[in-house]
Amino acid sequence: MTIPQKKEYAGIDYFRLIAAFLVVAIHTSPLSGLNETADFVLTRVLARVAVPFFFMVSGFFLFSKTEAEKLNFYGLAVLLKKTAFLYGIAILLYLPLNIYAGTLGEWRCLPNLLKDIVFDGTFYHLWYLPAAIFGACIAWLLLKRLPSRQAFIISLILYIVGLFGDSYYGISEKIPFLKAVYQNLFWFSDYTRNGLFFAPVFFMLGALLARQTKRIPLQTCLIGLAVSFVFMLTEGLLLHSLKLPKHDSMYLMLLPCMFFLFQSLHFWKGKNPKYLRNLSMLIYLIHPAVIVVVRGFAKATGLQRLLIDNSVIHYLAVASGSFAAAIVLVMILNRKRTHKSNSMQRHKDRVWAEINMLNLRHNVQVLRDALPVGCEIMAVIKANAYGHGAAEISAYLHRIGVDSVAVATIDEAIYLRRKGTKGEILILGYTSEARTSELFRYRLSQTVVDAEHARELNRFGKPIQIHIKVDTGMNRLGENYRHVSEIASIFDCENLKVRGIFSHMCVSDSTETGNVAFTKAQIQHFYELLDGLKAKHIQLPKIHIQSSYGVLNYPELQCSYARIGIALYGVLSTFDAQTKCSLDLRPVLALKSKVVLARTIESGESVGYGREFVAERETKVAVISTGYADGFPRSLSTGKGHVLIHGCRAPIIGRICMDQLMADVTGLPDIKRGDVVTLIGKDGSEEITAEQVAVNAGTITNELLSRLSNRLERVFLDL
Repeated sequence: MTIPQKKEYAGIDYFRLIAAFLVVAIHTSPLSGLNETADFVLTRVLARVAVPFFFMVSGFFLFSKTEAEKLNFYGLAVLLKKTAFLYGIAILLYLPLNIYAGTLGEWRCLPNLLKDIVFDGTFYHLWYLPAAIFGACIAWLLLKRLPSRQAFIISLILYIVGLFGDSYYGISEKIPFLKAVYQNLFWFSDYTRNGLFFAPVFFMLGALLARQTKRIPLQTCLIGLAVSFVFMLTEGLLLHSLKLPKHDSMYLMLLPCMFFLFQSLHFWKGKNPKYLRNLSMLIYLIHPAVIVVVRGFAKATGLQRLLIDNSVIHYLAVASGSFAAAIVLVMILNRKRTHKSNSMQRHKDRVWAEINMLNLRHNVQVLRDALPVGCEIMAVIKANAYGHGAAEISAYLHRIGVDSVAVATIDEAIYLRRKGTKGEILILGYTSEARTSELFRYRLSQTVVDAEHARELNRFGKPIQIHIKVDTGMNRLGENYRHVSEIASIFDCENLKVRGIFSHMCVSDSTETGNVAFTKAQIQHFYELLDGLKAKHIQLPKIHIQSSYGVLNYPELQCSYARIGIALYGVLSTFDAQTKCSLDLRPVLALKSKVVLARTIESGESVGYGREFVAERETKVAVISTGYADGFPRSLSTGKGHVLIHGCRAPIIGRICMDQLMADVTGLPDIKRGDVVTLIGKDGSEEITAEQVAVNAGTITNELLSRLSNRLERVFLDL
């Protein structure tokens, strides 16, 4: 199994920490005791890159170039959830200070409370969190509905509107109409430095840089950064001298400055400590509390002149205190993660399946690219997602934009709905009339297997969502394609909401001439039926006919959905499958176990039930803790199957038992209890694929994977 390498962004991650300390500087004015102009340059110009930088980082990763063409709600939802959680914690953390400052009295007026929560933040630095929420949502909606250039222009217009309520407010104040507009805006928010006017353009800049295919040379970036900063410094000093700013957070030259700064940081190579991201955010969140602690300590110990009046020492005390407190919190968080990781590792003491979600994501993208424009993936996750774990697979697919799934039975569908699966769940198999109320209750889509089945469901009297199954030659489920009037009558059932109509191709996996002809006939029959329905003035619902092999051998078909099962998991049904399309699919599942005992037997001794293996020489045997009750086929006994240990193949000997199997590891060095054994997957340069295991077991991968037992521990890797 090949795991894609994660990109490292050392420059971005290290500058997070710098930006956090710049924010501390804004709130402590470290140079105010030395020179007011120098402090202004530091805190009102240079440090103003900090918050836009954080917004750009969020935009950069939220709208990464891998998702440039297909935005989905998952990334946004994760950001909103994390930010809202942090905001809630921060509100509670600073509530005692709000009480001390008398803010609760102002909050008795509901508009003031809403204004603080939605725009200004309940404490002076917390405005960043609701601004991040608003900015992300606005940028996402703009990119979802408009081309990138137009989306950026709109966000730029919002920024310019905010600019004249911030650093350029002195101009707006002299124009009666603009003054009235901004006074009304300030009724909703004390500043235009917020999530509506300030944040979106920086989220957009991050998004555009994520999608950029060609980097500007470092020298050009540094020159651009230097020039734009000089202009921003000039702009800031000029505005300050003219006394125009209401709040000096927004400059025209801040935009090119941030563009070149962010570009320059891409050239800062190397690996970065993973804790940096959490560290910078924690410093940002807790430093006002540390300011209070430092001031309180100084007053209690009589050190005001040193810790408060000396602005440099005050800054250093707050910065170091915030850094130390953040380090402690990061250590606590890491300890919890380590405990969770160790707990997970302890679970992997017998046999487990590793489910690589990155490979699943890769397969989804590859399959999307192979489909015609307008055709969406309907993920088939019946039989516990072919053994991969239905609830987890469904949830992850929804996160990456696959909103329709298919299962075999109503109980599988109800399980997914109870586990939180959103979107459409289509039941491909038959559901009896007696369970129609559950279809309605759980908002499920039911396949009607013939016209009579449709009438049975219609009798329930409440709206039921259905897909009509059409038999085009498989002679399994479905109303025969010739019965146009019977199929048309289903559309007349007042309680049935027809969301789809589909068929199934039974030999689309074959490239043999006769089977290709049969498949093409099925396709023709299906589309003839659709033409017949249109002739009756029936508006067609979404159509689908392709399964995995339908996509691989007939990718040109124009459908609304492609029902993709086995290919989604990175394998094909057979070892030697010949397909028209050769896609770079990556296996999602690896099956692993452990050696529980290594022993040496003499020539003539036997192993396992029935004494089917008798050693012809001194043989080292590894006993491995998995068997057919875990879903590993018994038919692989007596040398028909192999396992990988230490990157080497070892033949299975004797009969596979319910809970153990044995392998000949003679000649393999240092085999001992606890060694990891790979039954399906890659170990070093060796690999045993699911297709290889299936063909050796005399079956197909669909059966092999779907029979993996529920007693397997499934470990989901999203590296």
